[in-house]
Amino acid sequence: MSTAETSHNTTPITLEVGQPAPAWSAEVLTPEGVESASHKGMSGQSYVMYFYPKDDTPGCTKQACDFRDNMARLKAHGYTVFGVSPDSLKRHEGFRDKYELTHSMISDPERTLCEQFGVWREKKNYGKTYLGLVRSTFIVGADGLITHAMYNVKATGHVARVIKLLGLEDAQGEGV
Repeated sequence: MSTAETSHNTTPITLEVGQPAPAWSAEVLTPEGVESASHKGMSGQSYVMYFYPKDDTPGCTKQACDFRDNMARLKAHGYTVFGVSPDSLKRHEGFRDKYELTHSMISDPERTLCEQFGVWREKKNYGKTYLGLVRSTFIVGADGLITHAMYNVKATGHVARVIKLLGLEDAQGEGV
């Protein structure tokens, strides 16, 4: 299904383990500043890409800080972490600075990556149905293939689950 199809409120794609990760490029806010990044499968670099609804909200802050607190462990095992939300780079910068976040953040106001990864979905809250970002995480191996695809995850405890899935729970890392 193409990005154009998902933007017309049809059923979003669901990525699965073993599939190539979607090719993407974006302006990325890194701990050092803004740079352009792209991954087109076979990138040679493993990464964790987590999608979250909004900067500086309780659940999203908890999740981002959990990634921050486990960054040394993830980096030591070759993983780069990208947090993605529809928020602007300027808003990401304030969020990063406020919580001293050490991973890269991608602004996706047009929801291009959200649609490529199939995280812009129907949601229900207080009896109302609407389209929105479903908190999700994808782990992509150095070969460009998805090793884990997790949709509709809970913010609390999620990073610990990622660490366990990667077999890093006993791995030592600075600040862990």
